[in-house]
Amino acid sequence: MTFKTSLLLVLAWASLAQPKLSVLIVDGVNNHDWKTATRELNSILLATGRFRVDVSTSPPRDAAPEAWASWRPHFADYSAVLLNWNGGDKENGLRWPAEVENDLLRYVRSGGGLIIFHAANNAFLNWPEYNEMIGLGWRPKDFGPSLIISADGRVVTVPAGEGRNPGHGPRHDFQMAVLNPDHPITRGLPKHWLQPSEQLTHGQHGPAAGLTILTYAWSKDVNENEPMDWVRTYGQGRVYTTMLGHTWANEDNPNFRCKEFQVLIARGVEWAATGKVSLPTSAPSGGPAERIAGR
Repeated sequence: MTFKTSLLLVLAWASLAQPKLSVLIVDGVNNHDWKTATRELNSILLATGRFRVDVSTSPPRDAAPEAWASWRPHFADYSAVLLNWNGGDKENGLRWPAEVENDLLRYVRSGGGLIIFHAANNAFLNWPEYNEMIGLGWRPKDFGPSLIISADGRVVTVPAGEGRNPGHGPRHDFQMAVLNPDHPITRGLPKHWLQPSEQLTHGQHGPAAGLTILTYAWSKDVNENEPMDWVRTYGQGRVYTTMLGHTWANEDNPNFRCKEFQVLIARGVEWAATGKVSLPTSAPSGGPAERIAGR
């Protein structure tokens, strides 16, 4: 049994007696290596035994209109939708067909779960409802307020037009911190852990309203504590956003092998799908996870 397999399977023991939750990963366009990210996310979720995963890959950016006209993911068939998709943060950023955007909006408002994965919060600059759902995105500082975490653990609002524009430095190891240890997603996680070889994004802006910040990290580039994971409700649905999970093509991605990252992602997806979390942070010694690993 490999190290990665053992880490992934520690979550499986709690899900054996439960029906699988259906998850749709949407990918196909991104400024990151979306194929690697989808493969890693699929592996993490399947290894818990809690999820069934399908993938809907959009047409490429330069596809003919007929290809986009025929792309219709069936969001309503799933407990949660995970967006590993980024058409750009500019005025001319790629948009989905109006029918697909409206379907996603109806899906979340009526109780569906939505996961915004890493660069997916860059997408859809001019879609107001999307900005409401994500709360904070890769937006210029005059777009809206921003949030930072004070040294004493308070969430501080930076007014629109102030602070820093979005950005990030080179990939590096940095310490993650749990701000809200009582939320189902983060309950039981260590207060701090080292996130390896990751991109630490700063300066996210948006409506910045209705958010519960779960984690943060100190950005050495702007000398501020930046939100890394957050949640909100939208209509009857639940939205979980993570800024973790950076990928580049033809590079190793050890951040995906971090146990705490794997637990965070799996629990975030489960919470978005159900509003609850049954997946543990670790399995009891000699428990089902060990038996599964020995199959």
